[in-house]
Formats: sequence, C-alpha cells, structure tokens
Amino acid sequence: MKFISLKAVLLSVLVFTANAFAAEVSKEDPYKMINEVSQITFDRLAKEEAQIKADPNLLKGIVEEEMMPYVFYQYAALKVLGNYRKNASNEEIKAFIVAFREYLITSYAQVFTLYDHQKIQFEPEKSFDKEKIVMVGVDVIDGNRPPINLKFKVRKNTKTNEWQAFDLVAEGVSLLDAKQKELRSILAQNGVPKVTEMLLEKSKRDIVFKKNGKDDAMKEIGIEK
Repeated sequence: MKFISLKAVLLSVLVFTANAFAAEVSKEDPYKMINEVSQITFDRLAKEEAQIKADPNLLKGIVEEEMMPYVFYQYAALKVLGNYRKNASNEEIKAFIVAFREYLITSYAQVFTLYDHQKIQFEPEKSFDKEKIVMVGVDVIDGNRPPINLKFKVRKNTKTNEWQAFDLVAEGVSLLDAKQKELRSILAQNGVPKVTEMLLEKSKRDIVFKKNGKDDAMKEIGIEK
C-alpha cells in the first residue's frame, strides 16, 4: 500500500481549495480557470487574514462562496456511493449529495487553517478539445524544500459543458479514492442514510487553529498520519 506523506497531503488539499476559489471566472478552460482563481484566492486570504484568525469559522463562508461553484461535488459524491446507490432511494441519494457537499466545506475550511503563503507554479497547458477529464499539474513551492507535484482532476460537466474540479492526486494517490475507501466500509455496514447523518454531524464542527492542526486536517480528509 502506498502512503501519502503528511506534508504532501496537507499542501495538496491546501492548494486544491486555494485553486477552487474565484469570482466570475470562466469554466470554459480548465487550465485558465484554476490559474486565474489562484491569484484571487491568495489575495482574499491575505486581505482577510486578521478576521479569519479572530473567527476561523469565516473560512466555511469563504469556501461556500468561492470554492464550491468550481467543485463538481455531485460527481464526487456519486463516485463515493458507487454501487450502494442501487439500494438507496432517490431521496436518500439527494440527501447524501447535500451532506457530502457540507462535509467538504468543513473539511477544506479546516485545512485552510494551515495556509502559510505557499507559492505555486503551474505546468504548461495541454490541448483538451477532445478530453472529458484533464489533469492540471501544479508544483507547490514551500521554502527550500523540494517542490511537491500535484495533479488536479478536472471534469467537463456534460450537462453544462463547464469544467469543474472533482479530485486531486498527490504523489500518485487520489484523495477521492481515499475518501471512497473510508466511507464505503461504513456504507456497507450502515447504509446510505446513516452515513448521510454522520457527514452532516461532522460538517457542523467548528473550525479551529490548533498546534496539532496537521493531524486534525488529515483526519478531516480521511487519511491518517
């Protein structure tokens, strides 16, 4: 089994959320979308840093307002459910998607407490005219440490023809796959409604700055140290 290093995962999720922020950014080009929203994100975090330190729950609002329009959370939620959709009603599936969205908001908001002005460098854009899923490569520059390469998986929504991010691969390991492994065992034992209830409960957690914030962030995204 391949494990993702603690540093790689934390920076991966950090940059994923950072790159998902934007206001009125076009979704027609997956590379430009992720590139453009990055600058908007870092500008906003720098501007609101004092308020966030005073009230960390503000990060939930930032994720809600800026990130989620660029995340294909419906697709990700259904990927997590997999074959367990067959034994669930339409109402149960819709409730799960809503809960999964709220869970993502809280998870990414908690990880955002680790923001420390990291810099990112994008790989050259490739042709995507005939593609449905593209991998947008990013190098995370963190001081004098070797760059960490990330791959953002962006999928074209066939209903809207817009591109939205749905997964991130760090060191060759998919964070969505990790979430699938975590939740599917619970789905098998307790069913969709119970997991929906669990996700909603987790989404209500307060966002906090702690000395052990790295460990907390790992638990939020379902990957243990």
